[in-house]
Amino acid sequence: MNTLRDLATNPAHTKWMYPLLLVADAALCGLIIEFVPYTEIDWKAYMEQIAIFNKGERDYKLIEGGTGPLVYPGAHVLIYRILYWLTDKGTNIQLAQYIFALVYLFTLAVVLQCYRNAKVPPYVFPLLIASKRLHSIFVLRCFNDCFAVLGLFAAIWCYQKKYWHWGSFFYTTGLNVKMSLLLPLPAMGIIFLQALGSAEAITQAMIVVQVSVAYGYPFRKRAPSYFARAFELTRQFLYKWTVNWRFVPESTFLSRPFALSLLAAHVGLLYWFARTLWMKPSKRGPRAFLRMILDEPRDQDQIARKITPNFIMTAMLSAVAIGMLCARSLHYQFYAYLAWTTPFLLWKAGFHPVVQYALWGAQEWAWNVYPSTPLSSATVVGVLATTIVGVWWGTRSELEAVEANGKPVEHAHAE
Repeated sequence: MNTLRDLATNPAHTKWMYPLLLVADAALCGLIIEFVPYTEIDWKAYMEQIAIFNKGERDYKLIEGGTGPLVYPGAHVLIYRILYWLTDKGTNIQLAQYIFALVYLFTLAVVLQCYRNAKVPPYVFPLLIASKRLHSIFVLRCFNDCFAVLGLFAAIWCYQKKYWHWGSFFYTTGLNVKMSLLLPLPAMGIIFLQALGSAEAITQAMIVVQVSVAYGYPFRKRAPSYFARAFELTRQFLYKWTVNWRFVPESTFLSRPFALSLLAAHVGLLYWFARTLWMKPSKRGPRAFLRMILDEPRDQDQIARKITPNFIMTAMLSAVAIGMLCARSLHYQFYAYLAWTTPFLLWKAGFHPVVQYALWGAQEWAWNVYPSTPLSSATVVGVLATTIVGVWWGTRSELEAVEANGKPVEHAHAE
């Protein structure tokens, strides 16, 4: 009994566990591609848009596909130009699926390493390969979110390893595939300031700006059109596609007060998490924390030692979950950002493993209901809310147990 408990809870055992999970999932991806029919949603439109780009068009308003205009930034265009070339102008769908399977497996490998760096126990790891919806997003639909989520976790891994410049490069690449990656940015700013000090934090911000400019360079002569489309913040959402708000009336969903209330909830939750959790290593309130931008504190080194791999992953992924909870509308492909976020946050919340698996199962079920129903969308929102409240409650006192040498006490739920 003690041996089984040790196998399930001792993070040291993930060293041999993660290669087995990768091999098993590689086999599963192959079976899915060979035996489950491909579903056309956006791939053809992506290829039509790239074909127009290849003909020399640089005005985003004039680059359109079957599902509408091009609305993604320059890194998306670069990646799908490569895929256009590799797949014979997008006609070799099965080859595209196998490429996305490789992207999936590489992303999974990075995610597993992030979890290992944060000392997550082995019993959590099977959840990382068990999602039906996540496999569908990657190998049956070839959504661009796959590359964005790779950028997110590559950045987390680099930050955990203190490769700050590389982390910001990968993050910005993901952001320039899809602006969903704006969600962890508030937490990242707080992490940078505490881990690096103000001067280097500003350097990270400049990397984000400069790399974004580089990805947008091909559209420099049509810059207004590019930024208006690629980073559009006023996009309208259709009720028929919503995964998360089906349980509210359509008139409410489309109303301005509803949108403003979600924005207010988002800002409020970010402020609360920042004040009560993310700023804790500095032992400062919001005003004193902001002064760190101008005057580097004398205890900067002591603060930096508290920015552990676990803290980095908790802050960034909790910011993602908050953004998802308060999103104006979630579509099915957005599950790519949640599927590898929720298992970690449920563990950080301190829920019993049975509860963690139950909540993950409820979330997975809800995201596989198509079209969404009031019950499935209420489940999506309910699990996200439970996860966020749980994370705050489970980690609210964590940094108070930091030892004098700056090394945190092992997470209680990993023992």
